[in-house]
Amino acid sequence: MSVAPQPVGRRERNKQDKLDRITAAARELFSEHGVDDVTTQQIADKADIGTGTLFLYAKTKGELLLLVQNSSYADALARGRAAADHAEDPLDAVMAIVRPVVECNRAQISNGRTYLREIVFGDPDEPHHRRALELTVQTEEAIAAVLQRDQRINPAKAATLAHIVSAIMLLSMAATANAARPVEAIVQEIAHQVDALLPD
Repeated sequence: MSVAPQPVGRRERNKQDKLDRITAAARELFSEHGVDDVTTQQIADKADIGTGTLFLYAKTKGELLLLVQNSSYADALARGRAAADHAEDPLDAVMAIVRPVVECNRAQISNGRTYLREIVFGDPDEPHHRRALELTVQTEEAIAAVLQRDQRINPAKAATLAHIVSAIMLLSMAATANAARPVEAIVQEIAHQVDALLPD
């Protein structure tokens, strides 16, 4: 006998509504001005909440950026996985996963680079940071899965290669030398390096 799902209480609905408003406000302001030129007070005002309430959901501006970017990253990864299902060549499949992640990261370059810094140097016990790390693991798992379509690549090697691909992607997106380069140039740079890793 299945148990009927319990209705969500008013308190939980209110919490979710505030979180949605905070996320939408931060996304809009960060997109328009960049994370460095937005204050937490501006986000609280746009979300129509007090700053004290805002800090219950995210303690710093970096956490707010993680909150916003994690949502976009998750959507990009889902698109990449779906595209990889239709790619037969392992390199094409890997790049089908990588491309939307790069596009997401480069939608607002300073935000994307700050997000990567937060992932690398942030507090792994903080929930939004932990979610970002989970997304990087999921990306590596998706890449490892498509690499195993090649019978010469066993699961352990696929996991190692996926970790290397993830590092290549991170460095290519974060490098100061690439700050002004278009998405296509970065994708091609990553593809060239990934191609060198894969068996002929």
